[in-house]
Amino acid sequence: MAGMLKIRSDFSASELRRLAAGSKDANQSRRLLSLAAALDGMSREDAARIGGMDRQTLRDWVHRFNAQGPDGLKDIHSKGHPPRLSPEQLSALAEIVETGPDREKDGVVRWRRIDLKRVVEERFGVVYHERTIGKILKMLGFSHISARPRHPGQKAETIAAFQKNFSETLKAHLAHVPARKPIEIWFQDEARIGQKNGQVRQWAKRGSRPRQPADQRYENAYLFGAICPARGVGAALAMPYADTEAMQAHLDEISTRVARGAHAVLLLDRAGWHTTDKLDVPKNVTMIFLPSRAPELNPVENVWQYLRANWLSNRVFETYDDIIEAACDAWNKLTDLPDVITSIGMRDWAHVGQT
Repeated sequence: MAGMLKIRSDFSASELRRLAAGSKDANQSRRLLSLAAALDGMSREDAARIGGMDRQTLRDWVHRFNAQGPDGLKDIHSKGHPPRLSPEQLSALAEIVETGPDREKDGVVRWRRIDLKRVVEERFGVVYHERTIGKILKMLGFSHISARPRHPGQKAETIAAFQKNFSETLKAHLAHVPARKPIEIWFQDEARIGQKNGQVRQWAKRGSRPRQPADQRYENAYLFGAICPARGVGAALAMPYADTEAMQAHLDEISTRVARGAHAVLLLDRAGWHTTDKLDVPKNVTMIFLPSRAPELNPVENVWQYLRANWLSNRVFETYDDIIEAACDAWNKLTDLPDVITSIGMRDWAHVGQT
């Protein structure tokens, strides 16, 4: 072996065996052992057999060892093809996806992989398979999820202004409250719960179509709910109607859940039974109305999603009493999870300075 192809002499056989014993690369280790055997005078065929290779392969590794030393005996892993879209192009694609399609220009109301395949080809001159488009979207942090409804008259600048100016709004509404009195931020909303129930996604075998019960009747009730995210507490009532009388009862219930000596600021939408002057607002509660058509500002909307996803969907309620029982049971389970209430409800713009 040594006569046919000389092995560099700055490493002894014992040094190669020591390097093999300390290597975390199994392939490098066995190649070092083969070269050590060859340096000890073993035949090329026998030395190659120690490393699990043939004589020609061993010769190739000797060339690598002579040129690069022990590091040359490590596998060189291919880095694959360079990306066909530059970082700038990927950033532009992410912006296209977030912005959404122009119905007149693009002819669709939501992006599909086949649409984005066309966009990438037209915009960047790169042709991908649909599956690859899906992989790129995941790499960019996108997921195929359901969207929340948005009122067509909603103005983003109105929402931003409300959030930005909330501390000033708070001061103006609390001018009558003693400066040292603790302030609690509460959010309130109502949800209809009934026999015409919804279904939510579930894990199932790929390719299957799982079935869930769906009632065709229309009996329903309303769950009035409010949460104080900073304290992880809530107050709720299940009522037959959403009206002024029901709202009054809910305000009274919220009042009893405010910490002793504290004052509650209750943020809620502008439903008619919220804004009527027929309400007798408790002394320890101040109501602040959210901008119109801005449900994103109210985390109780997310509470309803949580209750439906975990306890209320995929069910059939035989009677009105069953609806009431299910609504109360779901809310009680939520209030047993104060950390969940805090996680769902905390909003930086509303809870500045609160923990």
